[in-house]
Amino acid sequence: MQLGMIGLGRMGGNIVRRLMEHGHQCVVYDRAAEAVGTLAKEGATGAGGLAELVAKLEAPRAVWVMLPAGEITEATVTELGHLMSPGDTIIDGGNSFWQDDVRRSAALAERKIFYVDVGTSGGVWGRERGYCMMIGGAKETVDRLDPILKTLAPGAGSVDRTPRPDGADPRPEQGYLHCGPSGSGHFVKMVHNGIEYGLMQAYAEGFDILRHANSTQLPEAHRFDLNIPDIAEVWRRGSVVSSWLLDLCARALASDPDLAHFTGAVEDSGEGRWTINAAINEAVPAEVLSAALYARFRSRQDHTYGEKLLSAMRFQFGGHVEHSGST
Repeated sequence: MQLGMIGLGRMGGNIVRRLMEHGHQCVVYDRAAEAVGTLAKEGATGAGGLAELVAKLEAPRAVWVMLPAGEITEATVTELGHLMSPGDTIIDGGNSFWQDDVRRSAALAERKIFYVDVGTSGGVWGRERGYCMMIGGAKETVDRLDPILKTLAPGAGSVDRTPRPDGADPRPEQGYLHCGPSGSGHFVKMVHNGIEYGLMQAYAEGFDILRHANSTQLPEAHRFDLNIPDIAEVWRRGSVVSSWLLDLCARALASDPDLAHFTGAVEDSGEGRWTINAAINEAVPAEVLSAALYARFRSRQDHTYGEKLLSAMRFQFGGHVEHSGST
């Protein structure tokens, strides 16, 4: 299948590579000409702008926008809406606010252009592992894109199967799901990221307690000089707290037990705040997720070992680099 990709950063570029490795054709554009040139050498068709990208695609076109949420994505989707034709599809695979998806979908529908929002999880490891995707849009449109989505998904892998009723959608077991109408994909991804905040905070706080088990404030007989990297490693194997995030903790701690390369300043990319707003609107208690978000705010003022581990985890799964202004 043919796909246009706009935005060739950490995830966009690797999405293109995974698709091409499985026989799909990709037309690519990024404001950084060097990124376009690199992928063109690997087999993609480069474009010098949005109009050229659209012109190089065969109808009905599908164009995936993989850009930061906000103004740049809004402007790109708007411009594509004027360049593309009835029957074409615009896909937003970034972390846009789900209510923006609802609005964009309605506006594009007036021009008979389809809109699909894809909450995409996988970070810098997605090319190898695949991407877990949460998808919103019309069923017919999502089904038409299935060859692309199935290629990008991680597949069943070695994960134990969950007993499911006969006739259940097989896609969740492959790592992707049509959640519902426009906006629902990014809504589910938003809550996913809110949960991610809470999980990461729990690991960070737990390891911080372990780190300080030899504190001079404790009675000498109650002090333990613990091997933190080894604890992370043993928990990966058979423990009920094992997870990919713990795998990444173990990886970070094995290479830098003191986390000296991290200050502990932890950014938030928006989804955590949106999740808390949704909880407020729905009158749903979300104490852990709220506390995790506030901990990120506080981390920018003073930094603990736990916050350094939070920062290390973000770098491990997403390549997120601490803000240059962090101290």
